[in-house]
Amino acid sequence: VQLQAYGGGFVQAGGSLRLSCADSKRTSSNNAVGWFRQAPGKEREFVAAISWKSITTDYADSVKDRFTISRDVAKNTVYLQMNSLKPEDTAIYYCAVAYGPSVAKSMDRYRYWGQGTQVTVSS
Repeated sequence: VQLQAYGGGFVQAGGSLRLSCADSKRTSSNNAVGWFRQAPGKEREFVAAISWKSITTDYADSVKDRFTISRDVAKNTVYLQMNSLKPEDTAIYYCAVAYGPSVAKSMDRYRYWGQGTQVTVSS
């Protein structure tokens, strides 16, 4: 597996989780990485993205001030710290590597996708 997202789980509303995206083949080198999510019956949506050198980040309005994306280049890993979780954050979360170093919100700007990790937030 090239990209592996993990760290999901079951948490109560108001709780926190940290997702990790491990890049075993270093495909994220020189490229931005994004997180997306897909809830049951809904389309996959953008959550957050970070540029290659972590200079730029971008967030969906629904997660701003609650989620933080970061990356450790030496470990080829990107993280998504999720705080103040809400039931509407329940979804499968996916990480993806972009075609270039800049952040992007559109799915078609991403070429490699990892297997998702389930996040469930109870009310």
